Amino acid sequence: MSSPTSSDQQPIPVLLLKTKSSPTDAYEDLFSSQSTSKPSFAPTFVPVLQHRFEDTGVNRLRDLLRRKRIGTSPDCDFGGLIFTSQRAVEAFSHVVREDEASKDPSWPHLQHIPIYSVGPATTRALSAVPQDPPLQIFGSQTGNGDALAHFILDHYAQCSKQHDDKNNQLLPPLLFLVGEQRRDIIPRTLTDPSLPAHRRIPVTEEVVYGTGEMPSFPEDFSSVLNNNNNNNETRSSSSERWVVVFSPTGCDSMLRGLGLLDPETGNFAAAGGTTTSSTTIRDGRTFVATIGPTTRNYLVHKFGFEPDVCAETPTPEGVLEGILAFRKRRLEKTT
Repeated sequence: MSSPTSSDQQPIPVLLLKTKSSPTDAYEDLFSSQSTSKPSFAPTFVPVLQHRFEDTGVNRLRDLLRRKRIGTSPDCDFGGLIFTSQRAVEAFSHVVREDEASKDPSWPHLQHIPIYSVGPATTRALSAVPQDPPLQIFGSQTGNGDALAHFILDHYAQCSKQHDDKNNQLLPPLLFLVGEQRRDIIPRTLTDPSLPAHRRIPVTEEVVYGTGEMPSFPEDFSSVLNNNNNNNETRSSSSERWVVVFSPTGCDSMLRGLGLLDPETGNFAAAGGTTTSSTTIRDGRTFVATIGPTTRNYLVHKFGFEPDVCAETPTPEGVLEGILAFRKRRLEKTT
C-alpha cells in the first residue's frame, strides 16, 4: 500500500450514501480540499433516502402553533421543542412558511421557549426559520442524542424557573418532532424513573416525516461502482475506495451491491461460523465507514457485517479522522 500522503496517488473514491446538501455540502468541502496532511479524495454522492411529510403529525404541529399551545403560559401544552433531524426541521419550516403571508413578524410565536438542537447542521437549518425575534436554539454543541438529553435535563429546569418561581413543580412537557425511525435515548433519559419527579421532563414524540429507500438506489449504486471499477482499470496506483453509510436505510442494497451478502441467508457471506475469512470474501480494496454507532450496530446485528470505521463523532471531520486512522493502522501492518 502506498503512503497515505503520497503525492502521486490518484484521488481515492469516497462514495457518500446521502443526498448532497445545498447550497454547499460539508462532506464535499472537506473531502475535496487539498492538504499535505491527508491523501486526495474524490467524493461522489449516491442518494439513498427519500422523505415524505406525515400528514397526521404535520397537521398536529400546525394546530399547536396556530393555537399558540407551545409557550410559557401555564395552560400551554408544551414548553419547548426538540430537533435531532434536519428533516424534522424541514417539516417545521414548511408549517411556519405556510403562514408567512400573514405578515406577522413574531410568527410562529416561539421567541420565549427553548428550541433544542442536536448539532450544527440542524441548528443552521433552524436558524433559517424566520421569526422576529429569532428562535432561541440551544444544545448544538452536544452532537448526539445522549449528550443532548443530559444537556436538556440541566438547561430546561433552569429555563423553566425563569418563567415560574415555584420550586419542585413538575416541568412542562417538550414536543419532540421525529421521523418514523428514531432512537429512544432522549425520551428514556428525560423520563428516567430514577430521577426526582421535579427533574423528569415529559416528552411527546410527534412523527412529522417518514423515510424510505429510494427505488433507484440499488441501480444508482451499482452504476457508480461499475464506473469506479472501469476507471480503476487505467490506474497504476492504489485501487482503494470507501463507502460512507449514514443510515440503516439502504444497508441491505449497499451490501448486495458490493456482493457481500449470502443470497440464501441474507447475511454477510463470511459470518455465521464459516471457515472462509472476511478478507477472502471482501475485495480487499473497498472499505466501509459509518456515521455513528446506530448504523454500525445495525450492520453488525442485522447482517453480521463489521464496518471498517465507525466515526467517533457524527460529522465530516469525524468520518475523515476515522478513515485516516484506519489507513495509518493498515499501513503500519504492511511495513
